[in-house]
Amino acid sequence: MKNIPQADLNEFISGNPKRKSDFVQFIGASFQEIGFLALRGHFLAEDLQADLYSEINAFFALSREKKEAYEIEGGGGQRGYTGFGKEHAAGRTTGDLKEFWHFGQDLKVYKHLKQIYPENIEVSELKYFNIIGDKVYKKLEKTAEVLLQAIALYLGLEEHYFDRYIREGNSILRAIHYPPITQVPQEAERAAAHGDINLITLLMGSQGGGLQVLNRQKEWVDAVAAPGEIMINVGDMLSRLTNNHLPSTIHRVVNPPKDEWGKARYSLPFFMHPIPKMPLNCLPQMINEKNPKLYDDIEAGEFLRERLVALGLL
Repeated sequence: MKNIPQADLNEFISGNPKRKSDFVQFIGASFQEIGFLALRGHFLAEDLQADLYSEINAFFALSREKKEAYEIEGGGGQRGYTGFGKEHAAGRTTGDLKEFWHFGQDLKVYKHLKQIYPENIEVSELKYFNIIGDKVYKKLEKTAEVLLQAIALYLGLEEHYFDRYIREGNSILRAIHYPPITQVPQEAERAAAHGDINLITLLMGSQGGGLQVLNRQKEWVDAVAAPGEIMINVGDMLSRLTNNHLPSTIHRVVNPPKDEWGKARYSLPFFMHPIPKMPLNCLPQMINEKNPKLYDDIEAGEFLRERLVALGLL
C-alpha cells in the first residue's frame, strides 16, 4: 500500500447498518495493512483548529525564559512545556528537533482524578490558551471514542468495549513546534522514526509535508492529509492488546529541503490513552497456534512509564 486510505466517520454514525459495517471493515483492513488512516467527518471544527493554531503560535513565540518557566522538573514531560531537543526516539540518544506542550484531562472538572493524573499548567501570558486547548482536547477525545467503537467491532468485541477504559483516561493533546533549522543537523531529525505509545493517535497538522509512514513493504510513504482530514494511527498499546493483529506503524517527520529550513512546522497529535489500570494483555481470541502470544501481561500505566524512560523523559 503506497497511499494513506481515507474514510468518513459519518458512515459509522449514519444509522445505516450496511454503511456502518462497511466502515468497520474498511478501517480495520486499513489499520492492518498500513496502520494509518486519513479521517474526515470528525468532531473538530475548522474554526476551533484555527483558534488553537493561533494560541500555540503565540506560546512558542514567547521567550525561552518564559517557556521554560512552564517546564515541570521530574514530570516526564506529561504536562506543560518540554524544551527543544529533550525527547528522542527509543533506542536513540540524539534529541529530536522540536519543543512541545502537553494538555491533559481538566482536573477542575474531574476533581476525583487529581490523585491519578498531574494538573494542567496554566499559561498566564495567554488568556485563551488553556480554554482553547481544553475544547480541542474534548472534541478529539470524542472522535477517538467513536473510532475505538468501530475498532472494537472489527476485532469481534462488544461495540463499547473500550468505553470504560478510555473515559477519564490519561490522554494527552500535544502541541509540537519544529523551529526553523539554522545549521546542518548532526544526525537529528524533526522526529526520528518511532511508534506511538498509546491506543490510537489523532493528528492535526499533517496537511504540510514531512510526515512519513513505513508501510508493510518497508517503504517510506508520504502521509499528507487533505483539508478537513486528520490522520489516525495505531499505537503500541493497541498492538499489544491485539497480539499485533493491528500493528503499530513506524513513522517519522523528516527534515525539509535546505531551501525550506527557514520555515517552522507545527503539528497537534492527540494521544488516546486509557486509564492506567487497563490491562494490555493480549486478547485470547487473537492467540492461536499460527499466532502465538507475543507480549507479556502489563497494565497501561506501567507500560507508559517504561516507555517514558526509553524516550529520555523520565
